[in-house]
Formats: sequence, structure tokens, C-alpha cells
Amino acid sequence: MTTTTSTTGADVVADVLRRLGVRHAFGLPGIHMLSLWQALRDGDVATVPLRTELDAAYAADGAARIAGEPVALLLSSGPGALNSLAGLMEAAATHSPVIAIVGQVDREFIGAGRGVLHELRDQIASFRPVVKEAWSVRDPAELGPVVHAAWQAARTAPSGPVFVEVPADVLAGAADPWTPPEVAPAPLAEPSGDELEAAAAALARAERPVLWAGTGVVRAGATEALRRLAERLDAPVVATPSARDVLPHDHPLSCGGAAHEEATLAALADADVVLAVGTRLGADATGDFRLRLSGTLVQVDVDAERIGRAFPGALPVVGDAATVLPALAARLPTRPAATGADRAAAVRDAVAARIAREETGPEPGLVAALRDVLPTDAVDAWDSTILGYWGAGYFPARTPGRFLYPSGSGTIGYAFPAALGAAAVRPDLPVLAISGDGGFQYGIAELAAARQYGLAVKLVLVDDGGYGILREYQQARFGVLTATDMVEPDFVAVAAAFDVPARRTSVGTFAEDVRWLMEQPGPAVVVLEHELRCYVFDEGGDQ
Repeated sequence: MTTTTSTTGADVVADVLRRLGVRHAFGLPGIHMLSLWQALRDGDVATVPLRTELDAAYAADGAARIAGEPVALLLSSGPGALNSLAGLMEAAATHSPVIAIVGQVDREFIGAGRGVLHELRDQIASFRPVVKEAWSVRDPAELGPVVHAAWQAARTAPSGPVFVEVPADVLAGAADPWTPPEVAPAPLAEPSGDELEAAAAALARAERPVLWAGTGVVRAGATEALRRLAERLDAPVVATPSARDVLPHDHPLSCGGAAHEEATLAALADADVVLAVGTRLGADATGDFRLRLSGTLVQVDVDAERIGRAFPGALPVVGDAATVLPALAARLPTRPAATGADRAAAVRDAVAARIAREETGPEPGLVAALRDVLPTDAVDAWDSTILGYWGAGYFPARTPGRFLYPSGSGTIGYAFPAALGAAAVRPDLPVLAISGDGGFQYGIAELAAARQYGLAVKLVLVDDGGYGILREYQQARFGVLTATDMVEPDFVAVAAAFDVPARRTSVGTFAEDVRWLMEQPGPAVVVLEHELRCYVFDEGGDQ
């Protein structure tokens, strides 16, 4: 598959990505994608190879969230591509703009069933239910326009991952250069005046308004607009778990991000008007759908089909948070500060009191120690693990856009590779990952990538000898444990084998050891060997 021409299809893809401002590409080389890796070798798009496609997809998701712009994910055909699906599912759930460029067998073999290497009968069909849009390129002349269209779709609200499949012979063969149109800001969905007026009228009449913010606010870069509107309305702000950093937790109007807590749900239920912005109002935001609203719901979403799905009868405002929030603020008078801060404080105090009543172990103290040690601007990535659940509920976020958590898919193994992606795009920021022993083993090989490519991610690893949260579920439901205990390696020795500094810690020395961790110049690991317990989900104590 060699060519004597100076421009190949891979050159076109690499050049278009560069011209569009894509700065990072994650992935693994594969036989059908070697031409593209070669074309990117000396360009302005930094390639970050990881050890598995799953981890590369998680890294691309984390990078896109922190960078706030599209990143590329380079996948080989067949098994390599399929390995990425869980990561792309998470990117889709939280609207991360990831451009997956995926190899394919030569055009003559596609769908032929002749048993060539990495052949899938219909590769793109595996991705269509997961990604926002998908293309399969057959003509080299389509390469530039399709990559441009994919980039535009990935960043246009509702943003999300996209898929571009390119046969190996198209990448390696001759292609004419293609120049994309001049890069312009991502188009924003403009709300209708009638919808804005109806929403503003409802909010103007409200005596107990509450703002309910999801990741759409963070993705839109509208956290400051949300703060200004909350202050204008004197309205407490409830954040969904994955958007818990939408408003700093020390802001007087912040209710925190403990969406499962009865006090949080009560604040929403008691409001006479709730303004929900950028949230699908799913199980994680509604206490597994037990929330019942007594007032008017104004739902802002760029996707009209989502409005009213969870709560029929919602007043719709179809538009991007970046346009809707300022437009609403312009239609509303500034309300003198009255009860908003008190209502928000009441939620925070009730949550703190309930935790104090619960017979918890060291978990709240561990979360508090992490907050005390971490710099304000640090990126913190949490896995679906017991300490991660505590973090998703109670970690006091201070800087918008720094909290990474897989609440969209609930996957495990996310935190460490997502943190690697964050460190790749923002090497100027401290980056911490918090993982359990089960989830970390999905990406344990990425210690090598962290060392090789200088990705200075710090890892807090909780080793409880198994899948801790599943143990709790099993014990509560069945009274016996099955397949949730694991024989584990010595993780400190494993880190040492990768030439990564590591030390064991204890509950008593945790803060001191995390401080040591953050002071290390490159990747480093702290291992806490302790069986933690999850919080209870409601006042009745059911888990």
C-alpha cells in the first residue's frame, strides 16, 4: 500500500486536523492506521499513544472535558476499534467532543466476508448507537470534507463523540490536499423569544426559585453566566453529580453536589420554580427518579426531544446554556439578597448533619484531606469506586471544569486514563486520579505510558482486595459474596516495576502521604490498603 505521490489520504487527514485546531490525538498504532500515525509524526497535533484502546478512549474523554475543545482518538480496525466502545459511551453520555478516526480494511474487502485481518461485517454499525454521528469514507476526495464535518458535529451543542471510518488503502493512497473553511466559533442554538419570555415570567413570579445545573452548563462554558443568574434571582444552585464543579462549593448559593441526599431533593421539591439547565434529569440527578416537583419546571436544553421526557409538562426553552442564561438574566430584575443563601446553607447543613449521624468510618475524613491538600486549580478524576462515590457526593469543588467522574455511564477503570488525558492537554495543572484496585487494573499498564510520555498524574489507589461496592450490594441482597474478592498484586511493587514512585499510606497518615504524592515531579502512587464503606442513599438507610 505504498504510493509515490507527495500527498496521501493520511496527509490530508493530518493537515485538516491541524488546520481545525485539533491539538491532541490519543490512541494506539494499528496495521490499518500506520499511514496516519506517520503523517502526524512531525506535525502540530501531539500524539499520545496508550496501552489499550479502552484507556485511549477514556483519555480522550478526559482531555476533551478539560480542554473544552475536540480531540482526536485514533483506532485500528476491528478489535482495536471495538475495545474503545465503553470509553465512547462515557464520552457520549457527558457530551465530550471526541473525534474517533478508525481504520478499516481495504475497500475491496469491506463486507466481502473473505476473512482478511481485522475484518468486521459491518464495523460502523457497532458505533452508530453510541456516537453522535458516523461516516464511512470510500472516496479520497471525501476525506477533508468528512473530517471537517465530524469536527463541526463534535463541537456543536449538544456536543459529543463522532466516528469516521477510513479504509487503509484510502489513507495510504493518493489524495488531493483540501483546505477547510476558516475556523469560526461553534454555532450556538438560539432560543425563541416566546420561550424566553415565558420562562422569565415564571422566574419573576417565583418566591422560592432553585437553579438545577448539569454538565451542559460546563460544556457550554456557561458557569459564570449561571453564577450571575443565580445571584440575580437569589436562587440556590443544585448541581448534578458530574457537574458538581459548576459553582464553587464555597459560594453562598451552592447546595453542593449531593444529588442523592433527601435535603437536596427536598430543596427541588419545595421550590415554586425550578430552572433546570443542561441536564437530562436522569437517575443520578433525581434520586433514582423518586423526586417529585411541586412547582413549575423550566427546562433548558439544546436538544428539544429531551425536554419533558423526565417531567412532562415542563416549560421548554430550546437553546444553548451560553445563550439562554444571559438572555434570561437580561429579562429579569435583580432581586435583593434574601433567603437564597439561607436556603442553600440549610441544604448543606442538613447533609452534614446526616453524615454526622451515620456511623461512617474514615471516608469523610479522606475526602476532606484530599480537598485540603489539592490546589484549588487541580484536576481531580474519580472512578466508580467507594471513595469515588464519596467524592461525587461530597468533594467540595472549587474551580469549574476540573472535576472528572463517569456518572454518565457508571463505568469503572475511568479515572486514571482520563487523568492522563487531562495531564496531556494541561501539563500546567496538578492532576490527581482516585481509583479502586478493581478499576485500576483495567488500566494498570498505563503506568508505563505515564512514565514514557511524562504525564505527571498522581494516583490515590484504594486497595480493598476486590470490588468493594459490589460486596456491599451482594451482602445486602443475598447475604453471601460471589466473585467480588480478588487476589491482588503488591501495587507498590508494581509501580516500582514501572519506575513510578509509590508508597503505602494509612488512614492516619493519609493527608501527609497525599501531600508527598502531589510534590513528586512526575507520576506517582499512594496505596491505601483499607476496606471502605459507602454512604447510605436515603434516611431509611437503604443502599
